[in-house]
Amino acid sequence: MAWPETRLTELLGVRYPIVQAPMAGGPNTVELAAAVSEAGGLGSLAGAMLSPDALRDEIRVLRRLTQRPFAVNVFAPLPPSDPDPAAVEAVRRALDAHRARVGLPPHEPAARPSWTVEDQLAVVAEERVPVLSFTFGIPPLDGLDDIVLLGTATTAAEAVELERAGVHAIVAQGAEAGGHRGTFLGSFEDGLVGLVALVPQIVDAVEVPVVAAGGIVDGRGIAAALALGATGVQLGTAFLFSPESGASPAWRRALREHPTVVSAAYTGRPARGGRTPFVEDLEAGPPPAPYEIQRGLTGDFRGLDGYGWYLGGQAAPRARELPAAELVKTLAGETEAANL
Repeated sequence: MAWPETRLTELLGVRYPIVQAPMAGGPNTVELAAAVSEAGGLGSLAGAMLSPDALRDEIRVLRRLTQRPFAVNVFAPLPPSDPDPAAVEAVRRALDAHRARVGLPPHEPAARPSWTVEDQLAVVAEERVPVLSFTFGIPPLDGLDDIVLLGTATTAAEAVELERAGVHAIVAQGAEAGGHRGTFLGSFEDGLVGLVALVPQIVDAVEVPVVAAGGIVDGRGIAAALALGATGVQLGTAFLFSPESGASPAWRRALREHPTVVSAAYTGRPARGGRTPFVEDLEAGPPPAPYEIQRGLTGDFRGLDGYGWYLGGQAAPRARELPAAELVKTLAGETEAANL
């Protein structure tokens, strides 16, 4: 099929094969998701860090803003960890030294959420969400038969596993992509594959449509991804600079002023974000604790300018500050002009 009609537009029921990536922790807003869906793409809600009640509320607000398809994103449950208490204490002490310098009180452990991924998925099913996307692995998929499923892969082997699990499309997350790495088979190092190499590998390995993600902020990138065999694209950083985004000025500034780096130092799980002085300090400190623990240990820094984990991809310097709907229209025009 010729642009913009691809297997992905058929599957999702959208005009353009452009998915707005879920961006948890601030950048994702209901208004952003609605604007993208109204413009003909697929808007996404970053539901992974929301309680079931909060997730239900956001879904219902989004439905009041758009009648068009949208996605909800969750994290697959991670295997339990058994960290060394001494290692965790070393991280806490190092972070308390930073707290003292910026005027924060010593760390107080936060209560763990009382809800689970299964509780979030129950809301997704009850609210009849059109599309569910997920990363970090494969969550329980029972009871989601009428929902389009998008799973994240960083290698061809992961794509094959996702197809076996019944996903309808695969998001190929290149090494250039911002945010946490979706790797769930093998090492994170093996999952750092550039998009130009990754997309053809996954396209050749599976039958379901492939969505390219990583380093795409304009129509040239979309055209290139489609030429590689993808049937659509997922863009996060490109939308992070739109006025509908909830990214703070410090977040946007960090991605303009600093190169990005893949690091586990902030949350305990490798992710790509701005290499600020604080992130450099964390990388020079003790090894991070496992994801859930490390994320809690650094949680009180996130609201301080310059001390957040400002996730974003390698193409951030070229991202444009356009309203989300205008950006979708611009991307579509640029892709059309590429003579696909």
